[in-house]
Amino acid sequence: MAPLIGPAVFQASADLSDRTGPETRQTRPSGDLVWAHATNRARYSALCDLGMRLRSLQPDLHFLITYDAARFGSAPAPLEGCDRLVMLGPDQAGAARAFLDKWQPNLMLWTGSDLMPTLIGVAAARKLPMILLDIGETDLSTRRHKWFFDSTRSCLNRFDAILASSPASAALLHRMGVSAPDIRTTDRLHNSATPPHCSDEELNDVTKDIAGRPVWLAAHLRTDEFEQVLTAHRAALRLLHRLLLVVVTDRDADTDALKQRLATMNLRSIDWDTGDAIDDNTQVVVSRDEDNLGLWYRLAPLTFMAGSLVPGSGGHSPLAAAALGSAVLYGSHVGDHLEAYARLAAAGAARAVRDGDGLAGAVVQLSAPDHAAAMALAGWEVVTEGAHLTDSLVELILEVLENRGHDNARA
Repeated sequence: MAPLIGPAVFQASADLSDRTGPETRQTRPSGDLVWAHATNRARYSALCDLGMRLRSLQPDLHFLITYDAARFGSAPAPLEGCDRLVMLGPDQAGAARAFLDKWQPNLMLWTGSDLMPTLIGVAAARKLPMILLDIGETDLSTRRHKWFFDSTRSCLNRFDAILASSPASAALLHRMGVSAPDIRTTDRLHNSATPPHCSDEELNDVTKDIAGRPVWLAAHLRTDEFEQVLTAHRAALRLLHRLLLVVVTDRDADTDALKQRLATMNLRSIDWDTGDAIDDNTQVVVSRDEDNLGLWYRLAPLTFMAGSLVPGSGGHSPLAAAALGSAVLYGSHVGDHLEAYARLAAAGAARAVRDGDGLAGAVVQLSAPDHAAAMALAGWEVVTEGAHLTDSLVELILEVLENRGHDNARA
């Protein structure tokens, strides 16, 4: 159980985005800045997703995420949606003032427990709007914290809104004497998917080219996974003679080596990026363009999320594939998105494979339309679970920022 009040904050800060260039690192960007604090990796991933949604609606908005090094061990992997990532150290007044002076956030979002009373108190004194998200009964357990119960309650009362993850959590807040202005019950904070787009015309054209053939996709395939995936496809072809594999490689993958291996294995392939067309003889489609995943997720009833068979990558989020109706296969190394895979697996929407042999067997079994369709439906239900809270949060955040802008204008 995580302590309600934690030891964290403020040692060093690191600009996560190399896109800004070294000359602007460690500086506050102009415009509105939302600061969110992640208390575990699952919440970090969900906050990045929230940041991406906010940026799609308000492109000039910036999203800063802080984390506690003691909780994370190592820095979380850079994810789209987070402009800057700051590691926090001890909860001290001087460090809190320096942090807020530097970043001057327009809004603070805190997730779960590990509250930092000094930092939160300094932020409240500056009248920074503050929202506590995803607070559950486990977070609120006070049996180990009776000696500072009053401090905990005082800290919670500084928030403008508290979003409890269950009715029981909201009731416990009231029993603790928390009187924040707005206590409401919401879903748990989860990643929701923003599915990638594709051209309807291209989708229709490729659907005709495929002509009802069974299709599976290997997304974000790494060079060190080529052998296992191609061997799995060749094994599956013995039972499914018309099976088509679409490979979308990782950005750093060696596609020349992939093409050479395809030739060595006598697998007939085309290069999608150069304009080659799919015909009845095509066994493998090769693409380096991850921007086309929106097309392939829609076409492939089954997707293997690569970057997961061998250690070193941390995997990729499966939620876009699930949102677009593709059943999900994945390897053992998905530590950066473990919560998302666990949710899908528990619902029967995703299945783990250990190696190429397991992948081949799963592809054959799940290429049966009824199996893949059942998994796809379960996946869609999981993805939509988190969508309501994300939509509500986006609406609440934009409303707070707009009201704060009006208040500043009147001042």
